[in-house]
Amino acid sequence: MNPTARHGAPGALALSVVVPVHNEVESLGELVARVGAVLDALGRRGELILVDDGSSDGTGVVLRRLAAREPRLRIFATRRRRGQTMALKAGLARARGEIVVTLDGDLQNAPEDIPVLLQALDAGADLVTGWRRERHDRWFTRRLPSMAANAWIRRLTGVPIHDHGCALKAYRRWLVDALHLYGDHHRLVTGYAALQGARIAEVPVRHAPRRSGRSKYGLSRLLRVTADALAMHLLLRHRRRPSRWFFRQAAPFFVLAGLTTILAGASADGPESVVVWIGATFILAFAAVSLAAYGLFAELLVRLAPAAPRASKALR
Repeated sequence: MNPTARHGAPGALALSVVVPVHNEVESLGELVARVGAVLDALGRRGELILVDDGSSDGTGVVLRRLAAREPRLRIFATRRRRGQTMALKAGLARARGEIVVTLDGDLQNAPEDIPVLLQALDAGADLVTGWRRERHDRWFTRRLPSMAANAWIRRLTGVPIHDHGCALKAYRRWLVDALHLYGDHHRLVTGYAALQGARIAEVPVRHAPRRSGRSKYGLSRLLRVTADALAMHLLLRHRRRPSRWFFRQAAPFFVLAGLTTILAGASADGPESVVVWIGATFILAFAAVSLAAYGLFAELLVRLAPAAPRASKALR
């Protein structure tokens, strides 16, 4: 994709700030005021987009009041909670800025750090992500799962970012248009950016203790992050020859199926034992053939799909 395809489009804004919110009614007024002050200080024509992800605490009422006083504020709401990734996706789809910045609505991200991200973009990056060096979260339920998830994502994607889960990020317009998020993939934006050949930078940002509301994350998210990171690993490392990965996974099942076939023939414990070994052989062979078939199907899809740019190494 051409990075300048939409640059300078008629009526485009310089900057969009996108914030998904869910039951953050106590922080909304301060959030809008602080982002507005940052936009004023930057002197760029911009907008603030707040996406209400099915809140039940009166967030929608407060947002409408704030929008009546702040002309740069645009609000969108979902009828039911769809999750942070889908709320983020909805906000990005409505953003009109040539540069798009995202952050959380709980004010643990400092809006005042937005200029730091913009400086890194001006230095040549396509995506700038924040690094919360000093996190003010509970160790066991937030920081420990985050450390494990970040280590796993780094290993599987090969993108050397310390803090993949930081919501404070800045994107160029072409990258926003290239992202196709789903599931819980807001944590894997850096991997998707690398897949598109984007230049990635990471800058230290501040992180404040939560003053209101309730955290929506914890240990239960680790399994989903693991599954999503594995999918990203396949996209980044095996996009061109996916059949090789599937064949490697199928090989142990083929070997085990052969062993159980030998054991079935050599069994001296009667027909019941033979039936058990034959059943095990059938299950293992079915798993091996299925994985091999998935690999061939994936290879066919890759051959039919248009070529994508090679992923570039992330910038420190």
